[in-house]
Amino acid sequence: MNAQTESLTMAGPAGRIELAIDRPEGSSRGSAVIAHPHPLHGGTLTNKVVQTLARACVLAGWTAVRFNFRGVGTSEGAYDEGRGELDDMLAVVALHAAEGPLCLAGFSFGAFVTSHAAAHLQATRDIQRLVLVGTAASRFEVAHVDAELHTRTLVVHGEQDDTVPLASVMDWARPQVLPVLVVPGGAHFFHGQLPLLRELVLRHLRS
Repeated sequence: MNAQTESLTMAGPAGRIELAIDRPEGSSRGSAVIAHPHPLHGGTLTNKVVQTLARACVLAGWTAVRFNFRGVGTSEGAYDEGRGELDDMLAVVALHAAEGPLCLAGFSFGAFVTSHAAAHLQATRDIQRLVLVGTAASRFEVAHVDAELHTRTLVVHGEQDDTVPLASVMDWARPQVLPVLVVPGGAHFFHGQLPLLRELVLRHLRS
């Protein structure tokens, strides 16, 4: 993301996992682990929306940890329809966000994986913020967000998303009475609206 980005690898459940870590100036509020879009459709830790989420986290004082799912970039292994990818994300949290306040964020397929990571970790970790952008509710079974996390959760979706229709996200959110922030005219990748997305996430992280 910038000259200060730290690139490294770690041992994961399917082999090495590639990571990129950005740190805020001064002390960190905690660790934010961010998941990228679908591995089979060009999703990587350098995706523009993922970088936007990382930038917002750093500006809000969080250490932003992006990673490539198995089979992406130099991460070893092969696509596993979300099951192994959840294991990857949990491994990253365990090693690079092992203690203290935790923020979980994801975009598209990454939001689906992030929802299950939050469900898995909620009983044992202090999840301060949950950010789900372009949540792939039309393609995957996104986990429900525990009611205790609702006030800490930001769900953002583009009004004109033709990859994941807004209606599918509303169908997922409605039974939970979980608010969805809709960006007027927004498409799946928020082309031309990434600064707005960054500000919306930053506002949530600072609230």
